[in-house]
Amino acid sequence: MSVRRIFIIAGEASGDLHAAGLIRALKKLQPELEIAGWGGDMMEEAGCHIYKHYRELAFMGFVEVLANITTIFANFKSIKDQIRTFNPDSIIFIDYPGFNMRLLPWAKKSGYRTIYYISPQVWAWHKRRALTLKKYVDDMLVILPFEPDFFAQYGMEAHYVGHPLLDVIQPNQTDPSFFSEYNLNPEIPLVALLPGSRRQEISTLLPVMQQFAMSRQDLQFVVAAAPSQDLSFYQSVCPDMRGLTFIQGRTYDLLAHADFALVASGTATLETALFNVPQLVLYKGNPISYLIAKRLIRVKYISLVNLLLDRPLIKELIQDEMNLENIQGAFQSLENKEDLARIKSGYQELKSILGGDGAAERAAKYILEHG
Repeated sequence: MSVRRIFIIAGEASGDLHAAGLIRALKKLQPELEIAGWGGDMMEEAGCHIYKHYRELAFMGFVEVLANITTIFANFKSIKDQIRTFNPDSIIFIDYPGFNMRLLPWAKKSGYRTIYYISPQVWAWHKRRALTLKKYVDDMLVILPFEPDFFAQYGMEAHYVGHPLLDVIQPNQTDPSFFSEYNLNPEIPLVALLPGSRRQEISTLLPVMQQFAMSRQDLQFVVAAAPSQDLSFYQSVCPDMRGLTFIQGRTYDLLAHADFALVASGTATLETALFNVPQLVLYKGNPISYLIAKRLIRVKYISLVNLLLDRPLIKELIQDEMNLENIQGAFQSLENKEDLARIKSGYQELKSILGGDGAAERAAKYILEHG
């Protein structure tokens, strides 16, 4: 009997994290599996041969994609060649819709079993893409409780496995040496700054975060530097680095000790909530990209926290609203005891909505049993 082969495609830091958990679960059930793909360090550590690192793939926004179109076309050619050479039994797509949904038709027509683990947020915009998924995806494994009903509207069966963040986040695990290791004062409130993992969003958000840090010297501010970016890049964005401490590759350790957080929109908003850290959500993109997106997006909120709760539990500062004055005002509300209690109560409700742990194991079992 030949050894089973799986190719996995993850184009972002969060995809790398969740793909790594899935790989470990798959190999626990079938240690002889051969797994290769595009992703990051965590996937490699879990036992995946990495053909291309996601740091080379992170283009966000309509204008930015057009500016890098030659590179993107080259990426499509190279991944097709690598898949043909590896000859997998299945291809697992992890979110990353701009790339993955364009590769899907080729993968399906080429005869590979196609699996989507962590669906693109087609319910937020481009709802017609649900029809594309129905046509080209053999197995859809989703992580949000409302997604099976959404896909059912398009005649597609989706299997809810739970959210994989519940497997990896342990909010009560703190390290007594954390503060001394980074020369921080445990008596001063700690604000975690999560400006994202892509260069575009870091370049936009971090300077404003630093302005806020300089205006609140009664607090201490620590930046969660993405493993995919060199610290020299952060220094180019904030040359003097005043008021900031940088920690690289230890975002969860930082959140476990943080009192507050300023967070780029995305998966990090949910991660921060699962650590029970009161937060402000920030987003600012290219003006043209934003105007296009605004006409297409069909949801009321940009953070998963507010979206899942269907109410504005946490403040979102978007585009022109994302400025120093508004951050200062919104942060003062975070420091209010009543608002803190309201937010933390909402976080508990959020956890109950997401269910229990074991998502990666359920997904792996489904993949292997239905192959």
